[in-house]
Amino acid sequence: MATAAKARAPPAVTASKAAAAAVELEEHVHYKHTDACHQLRWTAKESYEYMYARPWSRVVDFYAELVRAGAGAAGLAKLFGNDEKDYTLYTAGENYLTPSEKPTTTTFSKGRGGRWERVTFKVVISYHGGSFDGWQKQPGLNTVQGLVEKHLGQFVDERKAKQLEARSLPIEGCAIVAGRTDKGVTALQQVCSFYTWRKDVKSGDIKGAINEAAPDKLKPLHVSEVSREFHPNFAAKWRRYMYIFPLDEDADLILGEAQSSKTLENSEHNIKPQSFDVSKVDEILKPLAGKTLSYKMFARDTQASRSVGPPTECFMFHSRAAVAKLHSANEDHKGGMVVMCVELVANRFLRKMVRVLVATAIREAAAGAGADALLNLMEATDRRATAPPAPPEGLCLVDVGYEDFDKQRCFIVD
Repeated sequence: MATAAKARAPPAVTASKAAAAAVELEEHVHYKHTDACHQLRWTAKESYEYMYARPWSRVVDFYAELVRAGAGAAGLAKLFGNDEKDYTLYTAGENYLTPSEKPTTTTFSKGRGGRWERVTFKVVISYHGGSFDGWQKQPGLNTVQGLVEKHLGQFVDERKAKQLEARSLPIEGCAIVAGRTDKGVTALQQVCSFYTWRKDVKSGDIKGAINEAAPDKLKPLHVSEVSREFHPNFAAKWRRYMYIFPLDEDADLILGEAQSSKTLENSEHNIKPQSFDVSKVDEILKPLAGKTLSYKMFARDTQASRSVGPPTECFMFHSRAAVAKLHSANEDHKGGMVVMCVELVANRFLRKMVRVLVATAIREAAAGAGADALLNLMEATDRRATAPPAPPEGLCLVDVGYEDFDKQRCFIVD
């Protein structure tokens, strides 16, 4: 009997450890916020479920139509009643060079060979996020980079082609991009570059090759020859993202004054919100503009070396939210789905930063937090303080700028 009793002892200890682990896990999941709000904040699970319960298929279809139309960023203008001509991609000549692309060492490069003789092309492309597994090339996946580089292989010079053949590698070009996008994220005016030592390659040849890669899913908008010094990532001065969030079918639950008043007048702090006010999201996002801040709490899956210090700092030029309506090709002007559009412009963005910002702003707005809610979260020491990333289907890289930022080109303005 004594032996049997000893045999049963370990399960008791194991159960005790399991209980302790469960308590530790519960404390890990639920972050304890200290900022005051009118209602309880959603937990990470509740926020995730609320985000993914939206009708995302309508947003995915809307982005697909924009890519097929090939209008680039101008295609979003109709959401806000703006003139598309104010957002048209500038394509004045195939040899057009922006100030940041103009050669600075032309007089010193004459007579040089090697890399100084290569020809660099700037390629502006639009692609539908729902049709690809992200930008970055990965084995066995249908990525934008993999498809673009495959079709650029026909323009690779003879020397590089022999090197690739010697290593039993496919003959493909090398495309450098302004910013990688995740699976499901659409881009309307993504910028990449490609160089070759072949002198017979023209801009029209590259555009035609990419255009055949994936019709209606990947579309080259403009190709131009630029200086060798041009780098689509390092030369960029700003990047603009748009996040489209589908609202409930009953817009009054989100936009009506009744919901807002109910939240403000409620003195009970143990009620979980069912929705949010778009104007509150806009109020929470506004304070980010015009500041250089560390967004490390809003980043995900970053390397340790890029999770602290200057690598986490971004300057936000513009951060606004507004209500709009999505219209498909077969809908009249009175129809359409009500959505919230979040427009963010910054000199750089961390990985998944936009999606976390949007999700956290919605969570804070639903809880009735103050306008400084996001600023206060910058001081947190645990990323659990922010919400899980919003679904990638709502995110779109609108364009990349190589000139100084002009607020007049923003979609959401006062």
